[in-house]
Amino acid sequence: MGLSGLDIFKKLPKTNCKECGFPTCLAFAMKLAAGQTSLDECPYVTDEVRAELAEAAAPPIRGVTVGVGDEAFKVGEELVLFRHEKTFFNPAVLGVLVSDDMDDAKVDELLKQAKECEHERVGVMLKVGTIAVKSASGDAGKFKALVEKVKGATAKPLVLMAEDVEVMKAGVEAAGDSRPLLYAATEANVDAMGGLAKEKDLPLAVKAADLDKLAELSEKLTGMGLKDLVLDPAPRKPGETFKDLVAMRRAALNEKFAPFGFPAITFPCEETDDELYETALAAMYVCKYGGIVVLSHAEQWRMYPLLVLVLNVYTDPQRPMAVDSKFYEIGAPDENSPVLVTTNFSLTYFIVSGEIEGSKIPAWLGVVDVDGQSVLTAWAAGKFVPETIAKFINTSGIIDKIKHRKLIIPGYVAQISGELEEELPDWEIVIGTREAADIPAFLRQFSTV
Repeated sequence: MGLSGLDIFKKLPKTNCKECGFPTCLAFAMKLAAGQTSLDECPYVTDEVRAELAEAAAPPIRGVTVGVGDEAFKVGEELVLFRHEKTFFNPAVLGVLVSDDMDDAKVDELLKQAKECEHERVGVMLKVGTIAVKSASGDAGKFKALVEKVKGATAKPLVLMAEDVEVMKAGVEAAGDSRPLLYAATEANVDAMGGLAKEKDLPLAVKAADLDKLAELSEKLTGMGLKDLVLDPAPRKPGETFKDLVAMRRAALNEKFAPFGFPAITFPCEETDDELYETALAAMYVCKYGGIVVLSHAEQWRMYPLLVLVLNVYTDPQRPMAVDSKFYEIGAPDENSPVLVTTNFSLTYFIVSGEIEGSKIPAWLGVVDVDGQSVLTAWAAGKFVPETIAKFINTSGIIDKIKHRKLIIPGYVAQISGELEEELPDWEIVIGTREAADIPAFLRQFSTV
């Protein structure tokens, strides 16, 4: 049984330093007991106390890692039902399904789609995260050959799908040390599949027709010493799948029901033959609450909106996305190139830098640290102000890279130009455009001479 908030409070340093984000140590202890924060947020807790509080500090939903190296991903470790309560931590992973009853051309096409599906958005790489390899034939040789083919074509983590343990063993052998997710332990094979997962120290998916049986299997496997489980309620009916996913999350978070304290895997590809409907189901499962979502194809039209949805859902609403504060070289700027300044809000940076690139005019783009806020928001908050901008300019090293002293500021903060000239007396402050879309035309007629 987990410790109460008062039990935890007695073991904390009681400094009320607020560095954890809470006003008092007692408030932090209460949130920790409720599973709504992490012990890592306290910078002063001792190692001895950390060990004592491990149970209370553990997320109600265990984090499970699949794969190795740079392509590995983790799902789970969520603390809240709704993102606005705190945030979601480990993004849902989108995957594509290949099967040993497909011809080589089909498999090659799906692997090609998964490989080519990479997009950069606000500095984040969006991509297909996993390949699910299914034994539809029940032939261990064919399954092993397909796993070898997929492993040779991609470094993405694998989900090995076979309910026959002997077939699964062939797949595990082919997967080598890539740490695949085994799918799945069922009522019929739980002992053998659990034994294989334990022997190889691999994460294991658990599949059952209803939540009662799923809970029984989960308890049995954890009783065998397995910790890294992924749950599939498996009704294969969208309405029921949705209800089961929500029920599992609520039971794990609100009732601390340990058998459901694991991430979930969903298969919209097995719930419909309609591609548009499948994509809509995938979107629903990203939101509620699929940790891994497996689709039948990875075409750009299907994956891009889903990947952006994942990015939006799993971006911390309390912490704006920000880029590093420094001068960025857009194109190949030289000593006569224009110098512009903006804030470090990711969306602002990528929109402005994109418009500068589109102008074909090389430029220096200075990004001021304003805690990831947009231009107007940062100005209103007293962060994108003359003193801050001047300090950035004077410490950035840009003065040594250019001959002129003209600084272009966003048109929305034209009112600070006079004060900024006082802070930077050697500079001429030029008021730029209000809208980013007008930057190319502005730069084409701008001169640093």
